[in-house]
Amino acid sequence: MAATPQPVGILGTGSCLPAREVPNAEVAALAGVTPEWIEKKTQIRTRRYAAPEQATSDLAAEAGRNALEDAGVDAAQLDYLLVATSTPDSPQPPTAALVQDLLGARGAACFDLNAVCSGFVYALAVARGLLAAHPGARALVIGADVYSRILDVGDRRTAVLFADGAGAAVVGGVPDGRGVLGVGLHTRGDAHQLIRVPAGGSRLPASSATVAAGQHWFAMDGHAVSDFVLDEVPPAIDALLTGAGVERALVDHFVPHQPNGNLLDDLVAKSGLDGARTHRTLERYGNVGSACIPVALDEASRAGRIADGDLVLLAGFGGGMAIGTCLLRWSA
Repeated sequence: MAATPQPVGILGTGSCLPAREVPNAEVAALAGVTPEWIEKKTQIRTRRYAAPEQATSDLAAEAGRNALEDAGVDAAQLDYLLVATSTPDSPQPPTAALVQDLLGARGAACFDLNAVCSGFVYALAVARGLLAAHPGARALVIGADVYSRILDVGDRRTAVLFADGAGAAVVGGVPDGRGVLGVGLHTRGDAHQLIRVPAGGSRLPASSATVAAGQHWFAMDGHAVSDFVLDEVPPAIDALLTGAGVERALVDHFVPHQPNGNLLDDLVAKSGLDGARTHRTLERYGNVGSACIPVALDEASRAGRIADGDLVLLAGFGGGMAIGTCLLRWSA
């Protein structure tokens, strides 16, 4: 008889937000809008930017260090280290290898995963698969991005939204009845042009021409992205809950990607999750890409807002266009 896979859940969380706080007044002046316009359109009041000497790996390592401490796990005990990012330190080596070196996680197999703002949920799903058949193994899953380095400060569609940060979770075996109950991963490659950084890869290698054309900046078709989220994410949540045999009313906590406050309000309503507690950080930190979900999860966990046995729904969505959903029963 085949062994039953061990339940896999979150053992500890951590986050890292840069020290530099950037209020709306600072980005508004460059984007040609007012601070009031930014807050009305996005609900964001301030955000954090990495210091000049900080890269994605630095934020990721600090978040990982905090998660390991919270879980009571030493870096040397890790079997896997996954970094979800769309803003790596460099095209290669993988940022996860740099994080491994910073943490001293010598025994961990390391790799990056890029599903843009869905990245943390995708990485959590991969870690679950790696650990389910290996009782006792542990993984560190990190979502980290430094978007301030790829923003056109004059583009009000993007410059007012995005910021820098990292969040992490130590993942491992949990008691029966706890941990990840189901995941859903979906990609709509036909919509890939909605969110993009055109240059810097093999299609358009870096050159003086691509830099002059501003093709290394992050670009987004905001209205089309909002339509995608409201059309595609609620059905993905429905499918996850149906597959897990869980009624919507039983969900205690909703931890979504944090793209824009108004869009988030609409998503909660359209998904029928008004009865769950939605954990938000965007008002203070902005959109920190793949770090949004683990940062919000870490804040909620450390504040004692999630109790043992609570049902927690994660939902990431972003470039690709990719959607990642995860339902877990919290293990405290």
